[in-house]
Order: sequence, then structure tokens, then C-alpha cells
Amino acid sequence: MATLRVLLPHVCGPLRPRASCSMLRSFASGGNLEYITMEKTGKGGSVGLIQLNRPKVLNALCDSLVVELNQALEAFEGDPAVGAIVLTGGEKAFAAGADIKEMQNRTFQDCYSAGFLSHWDRVARIRKPVIAAVNGYALGGGCELAMMCDIIYAGEKAQFGQPEILLGTIPGAGGTQRLTRAVGKSLAMEMVLTGDRISAQEAKQAGLVSKVFPVETLVEEAIRCAEKIASNSKIVVAMAKESVSAGGVIENLPSRCVWTGH
Repeated sequence: MATLRVLLPHVCGPLRPRASCSMLRSFASGGNLEYITMEKTGKGGSVGLIQLNRPKVLNALCDSLVVELNQALEAFEGDPAVGAIVLTGGEKAFAAGADIKEMQNRTFQDCYSAGFLSHWDRVARIRKPVIAAVNGYALGGGCELAMMCDIIYAGEKAQFGQPEILLGTIPGAGGTQRLTRAVGKSLAMEMVLTGDRISAQEAKQAGLVSKVFPVETLVEEAIRCAEKIASNSKIVVAMAKESVSAGGVIENLPSRCVWTGH
């Protein structure tokens, strides 16, 4: 999040779409998706694939993107053919943080009282397993979004971080708690207090990431894992996810915006 404006001039470029990825789905409102793409893939259409699609701003998480993401998640949640979901971004950025321009005029009091981020954690409340396939930057809200998923696969060039401290605030969508539970207090504290990033290999060593793959095969590997999950009993998978989550992963963590406006 804090590094978004610094990174943009260096890494912005066209998003290279997967060969099978097309924006085919319109919601009941009749409007086409603008900030994400979604499709069913895998054997028998058993995997729901969602791709964040704001490449010019490194998939910065604006409110409209989150609304579309939630709609896509709910559509796959209600689809009996889908057994697991893969969430990904582009090769250069999974999501480089929240959209600063959208937040800059909001005061702390307004955000806190109105529950500004209250709908940002829908990923964490989906009953079907969600795999984050992270290439490039997963910073601030992007890192938090990945941590809301059940499994994180990372491309070998991925970077994770919570740089909110550099903007005079703290992670506001669960990052302080989820990161601590994933990597332990010491590393989480270092990342949150310094804004430093960690590599994909460091994230795997710390327990934040399950596996690391080459950039070009990451999404395929995530889909392969999702297919394997989807081949099992859906009700038993849901029970297993709920049970593991109850053992330490945060469920229904209140999202509170702590943006100070500085």
C-alpha cells in the first residue's frame, strides 16, 4: 500500500491474460465486470477462477473491486459444480494495497464509525476453500487479502509486506492478527513496525506460504490443487475447513479502518 506510488512507474504494464481467461460473466444487474475477471475451469468446471484486473494501478483494491470480488465469490459459493476457488492477480502484482486515492479524504472517525472495511473480509467467510495464487507484490491490503484465503501459493518473485506504518497508520483489514498467526509474533512485529517486505522463499520458510512455483506455472498449480480439493466430498471439505479455521485461523474478524488521512 505504502509503496504503490513508488512502484507504479517501474512495473506498470499490460496484464498478460491466461489463454483461457476471459470476462464472460455478467451479474444479474446486467453490468459487465470491470475490475475482475471470473470463469469456471478445471475438470468439469469444478474450480472457480477469479483474477483481479486493475493492472495499471497494480490491482489496487478500490471499493468497487471488492464489491465485484464479493459477488464473484458468492456466485461460486452457490454453484454446486464448483468445489474450490482460486484467486489471483497479474504477474507483476497480486494487489499492491488499498486504493490510496479513494481513502485519502476520509477521516479516521468517518472510517471507523461507518465500518469502511466491513465488507472486505468476505473471502474469509466463504465456506468453499479459496487458494490465493500470488505473483509479484502482495502489499498492505493485498497481503491481507491473500491471508484471508485458506492456502497461499506464491510465484518465486512474489513479495509480501504490510507497509502501512510508512503512511502513518497500521494494517486495517486483519493484517496485524492474521500475519501474527501465520508467521509468529517476532517476524510479524518486524514487518508491521518497519514496513519491510519478505520474499516468497522467506514467506514459505515462515509458514505464510504453502508452496513456491515459477511465475509462469503458478496459476496452473493452484488450479491443480483446487481440482484435487474439489474431487472430495464438498460437505466434508467444508467441515474440514471449518474445523481447521477454528483451531487458530481468524473467522469473522471485524475489519476496522484505521486510516488517519495523513
